[in-house]
Parts: sequence; structure tokens; C-alpha cells
Amino acid sequence: MKDVMLQISALTVHAGGKPILQNFSLEVGEGEQVLVTAPSGMGKSTLLRCVLGFLTPQGGSIALQGEPVNDQSIWALRRQMSYVAQEPVLGNGTVRDILARPFDYHANRDLRHNLDRVPDLLRQLRLPQEIAEQQMESLSGGEKQRIALIAALLLDRPLLLLDEISASLDRDSAEAVFTTLAGLQEQTVLAVGHHADALPKADRIEMLPYGSGQQGEIQ
Repeated sequence: MKDVMLQISALTVHAGGKPILQNFSLEVGEGEQVLVTAPSGMGKSTLLRCVLGFLTPQGGSIALQGEPVNDQSIWALRRQMSYVAQEPVLGNGTVRDILARPFDYHANRDLRHNLDRVPDLLRQLRLPQEIAEQQMESLSGGEKQRIALIAALLLDRPLLLLDEISASLDRDSAEAVFTTLAGLQEQTVLAVGHHADALPKADRIEMLPYGSGQQGEIQ
């Protein structure tokens, strides 16, 4: 049996006195790829924000590799997570600059050699090699999503969190993303999406219970 990477227990989140998530529980094993589905506004992004420690739930708990996610632990635990938003904001500069920037930080300097993987990842995700010299603001939404995924993969963190990873992609580009994710050997993936086709190669699909929360997300 795989060790548990992520444990979410009876998670409850309220906003404006109304429930966004209500008593939601989930276990994700090491190396497992799990997709959580729900209609728009039913708490998918809120779930990820809680895992990242950006939101404090009103009830329940989250633990990463057995370590509770709380105000005291979150800065250390975020070094174990990578996150790709539905509409990523990556900053200004060329794609090459954006991908290299995280490795200027002391915590990531020993991974700078991972930048050697960029040409292969561009190829896998059906992006032209010359995109590395383009300015980020010139890219389409789908290109930005794939560049954000590359940035996350280069950090080699144990837990990869994905919010609607294929939302801005055409069919061929989405398939390239799914194939790339399916090829991950060690990373654990928690993805959220509207439907099962948001991560069709997932090991497991879970649904946020309909009616567990009110329509709406916490931004």
C-alpha cells in the first residue's frame, strides 16, 4: 500500500456565512494522480487554496506527508508543492527568463540543472523551441498554461496541484499535457476540473458532493 501524501479530513469552508465546502474528505497516495470534479463555483479552486494554505478552513484538517497544514508549517510545506492556476500569472520577461527565475532563490539553486529539460518539455507539450525567446505577455492563454506547467515540473516537488489544466487548450495540446502528466514517475497529482476529461488518465476520480456548498468560490 502506498504511503499517504495528502490527507484532507472533514474540510469545511464558509464565506459570508454560507458553506463553500462541507465535511469533504480525501486521501491521495504517494505517486497517485487524483482528479476532483464538480460544476463551476462548487469549491474546486477553494479546495486547492486550502491545501496551499492561502485559506484557513472553518473546520477539518489537511496534512501533507503527515505534517498538518497550518500557519506555523505552511511556509516549509509549500516547498513540497507546485501549483498551476487556470489563468497563471507568471510575471514579465521572456519565457526563458520566467522559467529560470525560481532557480535564483537559494532553496532551488541545486535544481538549476533542470533547466536542461526545457527543450524536451517544450517538445512534449507541442510548443515551438523559439517560444523561449518570446515575451510572456505575447502568449495565448493555452501557451501560458503549458509554460506554467513546465515551470512547475522543473521544480520537481512531490505534490503537483492543477486547476483546470486543460481549460484553455485545444484537443491536441490537451492530449500532449495528459500524456506528459501520465509519464510522471514519482510526483503526486491533485487536479480539479469540471468533468472527467479534465484529467482522463487519472488513477482515480472523486466528486465534490453536489450541495456540499453554495455556488461560489473564495478568491
